Amino acid sequence: MAYDIRLVKLVNGETILGKMDESGKKLNDVAILQTVPTQQGVQMLILPFGYPFETEVGGEISTEHVMYEYKKFPDEIKTKYLEATSNLTLSTAGDLRTLKNMAGPAKGGLGGLITK
Repeated sequence: MAYDIRLVKLVNGETILGKMDESGKKLNDVAILQTVPTQQGVQMLILPFGYPFETEVGGEISTEHVMYEYKKFPDEIKTKYLEATSNLTLSTAGDLRTLKNMAGPAKGGLGGLITK
């Protein structure tokens, strides 16, 4: 199932991510996108909207509280958001290319376990 993930700025200034409801009147499973300055630049954190009192992403916010909707944002942010809401780690095409070399060269059937 594909989700319609939106990155928006609320009227209170917070930037959040959420799954747009089919009716288009609310965002579900909302999370805050928080930026933290570091010596290397800026790091982004995805936190539950109710953090620190809630430790899991959830809840909903009406779109009447949205001041701005970002038209484009990096796919990496969408991927991290989906990982946070599903407790799964998602792979990209680049990840799959690196897997082929992890087993090493094959030696006979079943990775060298069967010998004649």
